[in-house]
Amino acid sequence: MNNSIKNFLNQHTGLLIRIDDIAENMNWKLMNKCEILFDRYNIRPLLGVIPCNEDKELYSYEKNYDFWNKVRSWEKKGWEISMHGFSHVYDRETNKKDYFNYGGRSEFCGHDYSIQFSRIKKGLKKFEDEQIKIRSFFAPNHTYDENTFAALKELGVKNIIDGYGLVPYTEKKLNFIPQLFYKEIMLPFGIQSTQIHLNYWNEEDYTRFEDFILKNNNKIINFEKCIEKINNNFLSKFLNYSTKTAIKSLRLFR
Repeated sequence: MNNSIKNFLNQHTGLLIRIDDIAENMNWKLMNKCEILFDRYNIRPLLGVIPCNEDKELYSYEKNYDFWNKVRSWEKKGWEISMHGFSHVYDRETNKKDYFNYGGRSEFCGHDYSIQFSRIKKGLKKFEDEQIKIRSFFAPNHTYDENTFAALKELGVKNIIDGYGLVPYTEKKLNFIPQLFYKEIMLPFGIQSTQIHLNYWNEEDYTRFEDFILKNNNKIINFEKCIEKINNNFLSKFLNYSTKTAIKSLRLFR
């Protein structure tokens, strides 16, 4: 029985490395160090690439003039390229009416369907022009509404790297890979993604992350494995519902 439980936990425990705010302008020194680290341990992360960055805060970082060739080189390694918003410019206040109750400002939530559809379509066109395949999306600041989901489905993007739960799940005919914490945490059970903002890191943060990878690299999984683990059985629904209810309640009163 103990071996059966252990095998079950091993098969349903893993962490997808998700890096946010990948753009021409970013902290390339730390990104290059992370790439060497990932190659050393054969880790295939998911990178949230901003297709048409207009975020002035990011403009303060070093610019890579060979950016799209770099993105294509990551894709050739088997790294998953995900669409992270469109321009990364917030122009709506959610008033905590966004789907996950994160609150704060948004690039998508609160806009009419036509505007959200247009932004996602233009972003996908940029990737298409750069010959990069997009299968997933996550919005800046975790902020979505029903129009966001409807536009993504219409445009054929059915994987969201966000959400509450302990295992990947399907909802609204979309797949969600949960993202729960602001720091890298390896739970004893469950499959989720990280949320890494290299632009806010210093060398000490990188060293901490390197130590985390050293200790947990055998449980780091890729995007494909997360999709394989989508489960909508009763136990999974109960665990995800409980997690979602608890965290959304906390966010409503934050």
